[in-house]
Formats: sequence, structure tokens, C-alpha cells
Amino acid sequence: MKIHRFILLLTVPLYFFSCTTQQRLPNYLEHMSDTSGKKAVKYPELRIQKNDLLSIQIHSLSTKPEESDLIYNQITTTATPAGTSNVSTTGYLVDAEGNIEHHRLGVIHAEGLTKQQLAAEIKKRLTTPVELLKDPTVIIRFMNFHVSVMGDVAKAGVIYVPGERINIFEALALAGDVNQWGMKSNIRVVREIDGVRETGLIDLSSEKAFESPYFYLLQNDIVNVDPSPQKAKNVEQSITAQKVSLALSIATVMVAITNIFLSTGKN
Repeated sequence: MKIHRFILLLTVPLYFFSCTTQQRLPNYLEHMSDTSGKKAVKYPELRIQKNDLLSIQIHSLSTKPEESDLIYNQITTTATPAGTSNVSTTGYLVDAEGNIEHHRLGVIHAEGLTKQQLAAEIKKRLTTPVELLKDPTVIIRFMNFHVSVMGDVAKAGVIYVPGERINIFEALALAGDVNQWGMKSNIRVVREIDGVRETGLIDLSSEKAFESPYFYLLQNDIVNVDPSPQKAKNVEQSITAQKVSLALSIATVMVAITNIFLSTGKN
């Protein structure tokens, strides 16, 4: 009887662990209200950072061989972005000093500038004090624009963005979405601007998510999704339940063995 009572005592906590109520987590934009008015969308202005790989294409209206724009479009740096395979890209790498070295125009400081500002600086060097090209056009693109998504998502990793624009919803979708117990209401974005690292929080359950400076991601941003406290609690309860179940199984075996010996002794 004592053994049976012991088994009953082990069964009771297992029952209560299995019946624990689950805390509800917020969904995406669940607090968003219906609005009929249209709001202007403001996209962030990308600024060039160290280690950015830039494509710089220069074109001119001149048809004279001595003023050809071809000589200004030679590539000096070759790199393969991390996380890609059998893909080679070429461009101008922004060095540790924030400069690029153009093979015809020399060293140009690029860090902190927008693409338009760098294009204006290159155009200035092509036209003053000597007009090297007639009516030059400069087109600049980021070649290694990427963000990293990690934490409680289906598929963590680095995401390359050829279009140079991505918002946090798109990044999470490409990462397979937030897992069941991920904290959608408290997602962290780590960002570096002008050599200074900052961390921002964004609540994706709120309509104010669109107003956050971290809604549109910048190059090299890191998005981290933390698991909810409920997930840690569930894991702890699961481990405890497994231990109780194991103890219950051992106790059951012990009872069976005891009953066998008792029956044998009576015979």
C-alpha cells in the first residue's frame, strides 16, 4: 500500500504540469486600427559604411575616343560575399578609413555619404578643374547589402537584398517567420552608424511599428528575436514532467517486481 501511495504522489504533480495554462502571445499588428486616410511612406536614406562594396558605373555623352568613359569603369576589387557559393561580385570596397580608391580618380572618402552625394563628388572630379568627360552620369549601387536575422525564427541566417530596400516584416518572412514562442512585441535591431553601435526595440504587434526608425532595415543590421519567458517555462516543465514520468515508470516496475516476489513467497 505504501508503494501505491508513493506512485499516486508522483502522478499528481505530473497531472498539474500537463494542465498548466499557456500564456497568449501577441500577433502581428493586432492592435492596428482601420484607417481610410493615406499616409506618405518615408524610406530611410542609406549611407555608405566601412566594408561596403560599391558598384560605380560612369557614363558620358562624349563620342570621342580620347574622352571615352570606358577607362573610368575598370574594376579594382574582387570579393565574394559571405554566405554565397559560386557567385563572384566585383566593386569598390570601402576600406577601414572609409575611403575607396578609384583607379582613375584616386582616393575618395565615401563613409557617411549617400549614394547621391558620392556620385556628385565623383562627377565633380570628372568635370573640374579639367573636364575629363562631357556631361558624365554616375550610377552607384550597394553590392553587398545584407541583414542578419537570428534568434527564435524558423531559419536564422544572412539575407542578401539586391533591391537595397527591405523592411523588418520582409526580413522575418525570408527567415521563415517568428516561431510560436518568439516575442513579436519586443524585437531587437542592432545597427551601426558612423562607427557607433546602437540597439533599438520594435513592437510588431502595434500599428506604431511603421513609425519606428527600425521598420526599414539598413545594410548590416542584425535582427534578433528573443523567446518568450513562457517558452523557457514550458521547457522547464517538460523536463520536470519527463523526470516525474521516469520516476513513475521506475516505481511501477518496482511494484511489479515486489508483487512477483510476494506471490512467489506465498506459494
